[in-house]
Amino acid sequence: MATRRFDPDRRDRIIDAALEVIAARGVAGTSHRKIADQAGVPLGSMTYHFTNMDQLLGEAFRRFADTIADGFEVRLGSVANADAARQAVADLIHVDLLDSQRDLVLTLELYTLAAREPVFRQITRDWMSRSRHALERHFDPATSRMLDALIEGHFIHAALDTEPHDRSITVDAVNRITAAPPSPNDRPRKF
Repeated sequence: MATRRFDPDRRDRIIDAALEVIAARGVAGTSHRKIADQAGVPLGSMTYHFTNMDQLLGEAFRRFADTIADGFEVRLGSVANADAARQAVADLIHVDLLDSQRDLVLTLELYTLAAREPVFRQITRDWMSRSRHALERHFDPATSRMLDALIEGHFIHAALDTEPHDRSITVDAVNRITAAPPSPNDRPRKF
């Protein structure tokens, strides 16, 4: 009689492997077999740990979104003032996010699922909420929402553009979004 091998990290390895397979092949090219091969586990482990592919994809994308949101919190939690926060936003875009083709692909795959499936939409809502909360340490809620849209937009553009994104343009956009609104006396008068 064969003894069962104790493998407490197997479930986590499967989730991590799912993200790697999705990054390499997309959700459409992902299967239980490919994930099991990537994780180095028997195919039967897939159904033991996960009811179906949607459950596995949900847990994998939740882990991915939490990792990105954790990065926002670390980057924005370590700055002391609005000027440093503006630079932190530019660093989030150009250092943390745009440097990883893997993360770029995973983000777009999640967005595609979220556009069709409410379960995955909740993952993106939770991710955006955490991102905006981190931004709100330094900016008002409306500005934080605009900055979050700028960050997400950069992600999409980076996936589609053939030219690299210029950090100075990002810094200018962040500065424009976070600039104090003009006072009523600064607005042009109508004659």
